[in-house]
Amino acid sequence: MHPLNTVKGAITTGVVLSIVIGVGLASWAGNSVGFHVVLADRWLHILAGVMWIGLLYYFNVVQTPGLAAAAADKGGPGGAGITKYIAPRALLWFRWAAVVTWLTGAIYLLAGYGSGNYNAIVSAFALQPGFRSIGVGAWLGTIMLLNVWVFIWPNQKKILGIVPATDEEKAAARKTAGRASRINFILSVPMLMCMGGQAHGLPF
Repeated sequence: MHPLNTVKGAITTGVVLSIVIGVGLASWAGNSVGFHVVLADRWLHILAGVMWIGLLYYFNVVQTPGLAAAAADKGGPGGAGITKYIAPRALLWFRWAAVVTWLTGAIYLLAGYGSGNYNAIVSAFALQPGFRSIGVGAWLGTIMLLNVWVFIWPNQKKILGIVPATDEEKAAARKTAGRASRINFILSVPMLMCMGGQAHGLPF
Protein backbone atom coordinates (compact mmCIF):
# COMPACT_ATOMS: atom_id res chain seq x y z
CA MET A 1 0.00 0.00 0.00
CA HIS A 2 1.52 3.29 -1.10
CA PRO A 3 1.09 5.83 1.75
CA LEU A 4 0.31 8.63 -0.67
CA ASN A 5 -2.62 6.77 -2.23
CA THR A 6 -4.92 6.54 0.82
CA VAL A 7 -5.85 8.68 3.79
CA LYS A 8 -5.19 5.76 6.17
CA GLY A 9 -1.78 5.19 4.63
CA ALA A 10 -0.87 8.86 4.98
CA ILE A 11 -2.04 9.00 8.61
CA THR A 12 -0.15 5.81 9.48
CA THR A 13 3.01 7.09 7.79
CA GLY A 14 2.73 10.42 9.60
CA VAL A 15 2.41 8.69 12.98
CA VAL A 16 5.34 6.34 12.27
CA LEU A 17 7.49 9.26 11.07
CA SER A 18 6.61 11.22 14.22
CA ILE A 19 7.64 8.31 16.43
CA VAL A 20 10.95 7.94 14.58
CA ILE A 21 11.65 11.68 14.85
CA GLY A 22 10.59 11.78 18.52
CA VAL A 23 12.82 8.85 19.45
CA GLY A 24 15.66 10.34 17.42
CA LEU A 25 15.37 13.75 19.09
CA ALA A 26 15.21 12.21 22.57
CA SER A 27 18.28 10.07 21.87
CA TRP A 28 20.14 12.99 20.34
CA ALA A 29 19.51 15.04 23.50
CA GLY A 30 20.74 12.17 25.66
CA ASN A 31 17.34 11.58 27.22
CA SER A 32 15.93 8.17 28.01
CA VAL A 33 13.51 6.90 25.38
CA GLY A 34 10.14 5.67 26.58
CA PHE A 35 6.42 6.04 26.04
CA HIS A 36 4.91 8.93 28.01
CA VAL A 37 1.14 8.52 28.20
CA VAL A 38 0.37 12.10 29.22
CA LEU A 39 2.58 13.57 26.49
CA ALA A 40 1.07 11.21 23.91
CA ASP A 41 -2.38 12.35 25.07
CA ARG A 42 -1.37 15.99 24.60
CA TRP A 43 -0.06 15.20 21.11
CA LEU A 44 -3.36 13.50 20.21
CA HIS A 45 -5.23 16.47 21.70
CA ILE A 46 -3.37 18.85 19.39
CA LEU A 47 -3.82 16.62 16.33
CA ALA A 48 -7.55 16.16 16.92
CA GLY A 49 -7.93 19.87 17.66
CA VAL A 50 -6.27 20.82 14.38
CA MET A 51 -8.65 18.46 12.55
CA TRP A 52 -11.71 19.83 14.36
CA ILE A 53 -10.91 23.52 14.05
CA GLY A 54 -9.54 23.09 10.54
CA LEU A 55 -12.84 21.61 9.39
CA LEU A 56 -14.76 24.30 11.30
CA TYR A 57 -12.82 26.94 9.37
CA TYR A 58 -13.36 25.04 6.10
CA PHE A 59 -17.13 24.99 6.68
CA ASN A 60 -17.32 28.69 7.55
CA VAL A 61 -14.78 30.15 5.15
CA VAL A 62 -15.09 27.82 2.13
CA GLN A 63 -18.08 25.45 2.02
CA THR A 64 -20.93 27.63 3.29
CA PRO A 65 -20.08 30.65 1.09
CA GLY A 66 -19.37 28.28 -1.81
CA LEU A 67 -22.76 26.57 -1.51
CA ALA A 68 -24.48 29.97 -1.30
CA ALA A 69 -22.72 31.03 -4.50
CA ALA A 70 -23.68 27.72 -6.16
CA ALA A 71 -27.33 28.23 -5.19
CA ALA A 72 -27.29 31.76 -6.63
CA ASP A 73 -25.74 30.57 -9.91
CA LYS A 74 -28.82 29.37 -11.80
CA GLY A 75 -26.79 28.19 -14.78
CA GLY A 76 -24.07 26.49 -12.75
CA PRO A 77 -23.60 22.91 -11.60
CA GLY A 78 -25.18 23.53 -8.19
CA GLY A 79 -24.01 22.19 -4.86
CA ALA A 80 -25.38 18.65 -5.02
CA GLY A 81 -21.94 17.10 -5.31
CA ILE A 82 -20.78 18.86 -2.15
CA THR A 83 -23.87 17.99 -0.11
CA LYS A 84 -23.88 14.37 -1.30
CA TYR A 85 -20.19 13.45 -1.19
CA ILE A 86 -18.13 16.09 0.66
CA ALA A 87 -20.29 17.37 3.53
CA PRO A 88 -21.18 13.97 5.07
CA ARG A 89 -17.53 12.89 5.11
CA ALA A 90 -16.35 16.24 6.45
CA LEU A 91 -19.02 16.18 9.17
CA LEU A 92 -17.99 12.66 10.20
CA TRP A 93 -14.40 13.73 10.82
CA PHE A 94 -15.60 17.06 12.28
CA ARG A 95 -17.89 15.71 14.97
CA TRP A 96 -15.61 12.88 16.12
CA ALA A 97 -12.54 15.10 16.08
CA ALA A 98 -14.50 17.37 18.43
CA VAL A 99 -15.11 14.46 20.82
CA VAL A 100 -11.48 13.28 20.73
CA THR A 101 -10.23 16.85 21.25
CA TRP A 102 -12.43 17.37 24.29
CA LEU A 103 -11.74 13.95 25.84
CA THR A 104 -7.96 14.15 25.40
CA GLY A 105 -8.02 17.69 26.80
CA ALA A 106 -9.98 16.47 29.83
CA ILE A 107 -7.55 13.58 30.31
CA TYR A 108 -4.62 16.00 30.13
CA LEU A 109 -6.22 18.15 32.82
CA LEU A 110 -7.08 15.09 34.92
CA ALA A 111 -3.42 14.10 34.74
CA GLY A 112 -2.47 17.58 35.93
CA TYR A 113 -0.41 18.29 32.82
CA GLY A 114 1.71 15.31 33.85
CA SER A 115 2.61 16.96 37.16
CA GLY A 116 0.49 14.71 39.36
CA ASN A 117 -1.82 17.61 40.30
CA TYR A 118 -5.05 15.68 39.77
CA ASN A 119 -7.17 18.65 40.84
CA ALA A 120 -6.13 20.59 37.74
CA ILE A 121 -9.38 19.85 35.93
CA VAL A 122 -11.41 21.18 38.86
CA SER A 123 -9.14 24.20 39.16
CA ALA A 124 -9.47 24.91 35.43
CA PHE A 125 -13.25 24.67 35.24
CA ALA A 126 -13.57 26.64 38.49
CA LEU A 127 -11.32 29.34 36.96
CA GLN A 128 -8.96 29.32 39.94
CA PRO A 129 -5.75 31.40 39.94
CA GLY A 130 -3.06 29.82 37.80
CA PHE A 131 -5.68 27.96 35.75
CA ARG A 132 -7.85 30.78 34.44
CA SER A 133 -6.51 30.92 30.91
CA ILE A 134 -6.77 27.17 30.32
CA GLY A 135 -10.07 27.20 32.20
CA VAL A 136 -11.66 29.78 29.92
CA GLY A 137 -10.33 27.79 26.95
CA ALA A 138 -11.82 24.59 28.39
CA TRP A 139 -15.20 26.22 28.92
CA LEU A 140 -15.22 27.62 25.38
CA GLY A 141 -14.22 24.22 24.00
CA THR A 142 -17.02 22.57 25.99
CA ILE A 143 -19.59 25.01 24.63
CA MET A 144 -18.30 24.34 21.12
CA LEU A 145 -18.53 20.56 21.61
CA LEU A 146 -22.14 20.90 22.77
CA ASN A 147 -22.91 23.08 19.76
CA VAL A 148 -21.55 20.36 17.46
CA TRP A 149 -23.63 17.53 18.94
CA VAL A 150 -26.76 19.39 20.08
CA PHE A 151 -27.28 21.90 17.27
CA ILE A 152 -24.99 21.35 14.27
CA TRP A 153 -25.08 17.58 13.68
CA PRO A 154 -28.81 16.93 14.37
CA ASN A 155 -29.74 19.75 12.00
CA GLN A 156 -27.20 18.74 9.37
CA LYS A 157 -28.81 15.30 9.28
CA LYS A 158 -32.06 16.99 8.22
CA ILE A 159 -30.30 19.21 5.67
CA LEU A 160 -28.42 16.28 4.09
CA GLY A 161 -31.48 14.01 4.02
CA ILE A 162 -30.04 11.53 6.50
CA VAL A 163 -33.25 11.88 8.49
CA PRO A 164 -36.61 12.79 6.92
CA ALA A 165 -37.54 16.46 7.03
CA THR A 166 -39.95 18.78 5.23
CA ASP A 167 -38.70 21.75 3.24
CA GLU A 168 -39.72 24.03 6.12
CA GLU A 169 -37.83 21.86 8.62
CA LYS A 170 -34.77 21.86 6.37
CA ALA A 171 -34.87 25.65 6.10
CA ALA A 172 -35.10 25.97 9.89
CA ALA A 173 -32.31 23.41 10.27
CA ARG A 174 -30.04 25.39 7.92
CA LYS A 175 -30.56 28.50 10.02
CA THR A 176 -29.91 26.74 13.34
CA ALA A 177 -26.89 24.76 12.14
CA GLY A 178 -25.44 27.81 10.38
CA ARG A 179 -25.72 30.00 13.46
CA ALA A 180 -24.26 27.34 15.76
CA SER A 181 -21.36 26.83 13.36
CA ARG A 182 -20.75 30.58 13.10
CA ILE A 183 -20.83 30.86 16.91
CA ASN A 184 -18.22 28.10 17.13
CA PHE A 185 -16.15 29.89 14.48
CA ILE A 186 -16.17 33.03 16.64
CA LEU A 187 -15.52 31.18 19.92
CA SER A 188 -12.60 29.26 18.41
CA VAL A 189 -10.50 32.44 18.16
CA PRO A 190 -10.41 33.26 21.91
CA MET A 191 -10.42 29.53 22.74
CA LEU A 192 -7.17 29.00 20.83
CA MET A 193 -5.70 32.13 22.40
CA CYS A 194 -6.49 30.85 25.90
CA MET A 195 -5.25 27.32 25.20
CA GLY A 196 -1.92 28.61 23.96
CA GLY A 197 -1.86 31.38 26.53
CA GLN A 198 -1.75 29.00 29.51
CA ALA A 199 1.80 27.95 28.65
CA HIS A 200 3.01 30.75 26.38
CA GLY A 201 1.31 33.86 27.73
CA LEU A 202 -1.60 35.90 26.43
CA PRO A 203 -0.91 38.55 23.76
CA PHE A 204 -2.73 41.23 25.75
